Amino acid sequence: MLEEAGAYLESLINVERSPETPYTYFGLDKIQRLLDRVGHPERNLSVVHIAGSKGKGSTALWLESLLMAAGESVGTFTSPHLERWTERFRIQGGEVEEAQLAKVLATLRPHVEALQAEDAARAPSFFDVTTAAAFVLFKEAGVKRVILEVGLGGRLDSTNIVNAEVACITSIELEHMDRLGDTLAKIAAEKAGIIKPGRPVVVGALAAEALDVVCEQARRQGAPLCLAGKDYEVEASAEEMGRKRLHYRSADLNFSAALPTVGSHQVQNAALAIACAQRLGSYEPAALEHAAREGFLQARLPGRVEIFSSAPGIIIDTAHTEASARRLTESLNEIPHRKRCLLLSISTDKNLSSVLGPLLEGVDCVITTEAEPTRSLSADLLAAEVLTFAPGVAVRSHPVLGEALEMAVNQLGAEDLLCVTGSVYLAGAARRALRRRGIGESPGARV
Repeated sequence: MLEEAGAYLESLINVERSPETPYTYFGLDKIQRLLDRVGHPERNLSVVHIAGSKGKGSTALWLESLLMAAGESVGTFTSPHLERWTERFRIQGGEVEEAQLAKVLATLRPHVEALQAEDAARAPSFFDVTTAAAFVLFKEAGVKRVILEVGLGGRLDSTNIVNAEVACITSIELEHMDRLGDTLAKIAAEKAGIIKPGRPVVVGALAAEALDVVCEQARRQGAPLCLAGKDYEVEASAEEMGRKRLHYRSADLNFSAALPTVGSHQVQNAALAIACAQRLGSYEPAALEHAAREGFLQARLPGRVEIFSSAPGIIIDTAHTEASARRLTESLNEIPHRKRCLLLSISTDKNLSSVLGPLLEGVDCVITTEAEPTRSLSADLLAAEVLTFAPGVAVRSHPVLGEALEMAVNQLGAEDLLCVTGSVYLAGAARRALRRRGIGESPGARV
């Protein structure tokens, strides 16, 4: 059933992936027409809506774990997925069943096709359909809280159809400039479009140019602001294997919590989750502190500096931009190791030099491969590019991902570190392949 449903979703993707599609194509009218036909399942949901250039998916998963530990029933919608369509739709911390998703998509499909027949130019898009499916799933499950991750931008994103109880903007960087704008201010204006009248907005550490825009939008909407560094402060300290401990301080909270992840940026994301939970206004400080401590220990962030093995160290990360590559390298520097290796695949549409530069810092060896044959740079070409940036690094290439991964794992000593990175597709495929080797969490483990 899910194979058929997945093929149907794939058939809707092309227009959104196409660089020729103008940004004005995105908007709320298409999902509005679809939700009109299915009874508006999004209404009466208590939503935390999260936008940002980076960190929004991680913040969503930290918040999910915190709210569950606080005793809430929670639905979470994130994107993209690493391995399975069902990953995008989570209820109580677990993916929905394949049959559930297939049933909901089968229910939506006739409505989508009817709207296509009425006006193809205004027919629901791929992301409209997946967002509507999330609303139906969450309504049917009767969850109390819903966490929505924005897909692209914010103002015109399908998820912005909701009147969220709390909005969150994690970070703002120069990204998707062909659609969101070519300055931080323009991109900030798109992301600030999720701010709703009178509803609180939690804001991470932003450059002044972006912060000014967000604050002005909040002022116009009468939305109470919660700013990182002003309304709450967070610090990080190191624990074993580079994992972090968060130290959080605000007017009514002052506590620390262990995180099962690597990277100081994840401390920032977890702190945003705490601030969002505070703005929901339903928890006493002691209860919220307990929920953060307990919930964060249970959180899993697949593909986000994900520790798949400790001896040897195997990290999986989806870094494919300059900023995410720099954060990943900073995180890897915090993990003790003898030799650092990369298994690398990068898509043809990425800015290769800006990604390779930071990724190759401190690396001893690289194996290049092709995560997705139609979209990845050839393994040989990528290997040649690696040598131009890091002439002294040992480089090998193999176009077949499974064999490249085997090559990489077999050369590791117990104190070595392998990082699999460069694309979302590579991260998902590597997770599957490593589990087949008996490395990492079992397929049924909570992710």
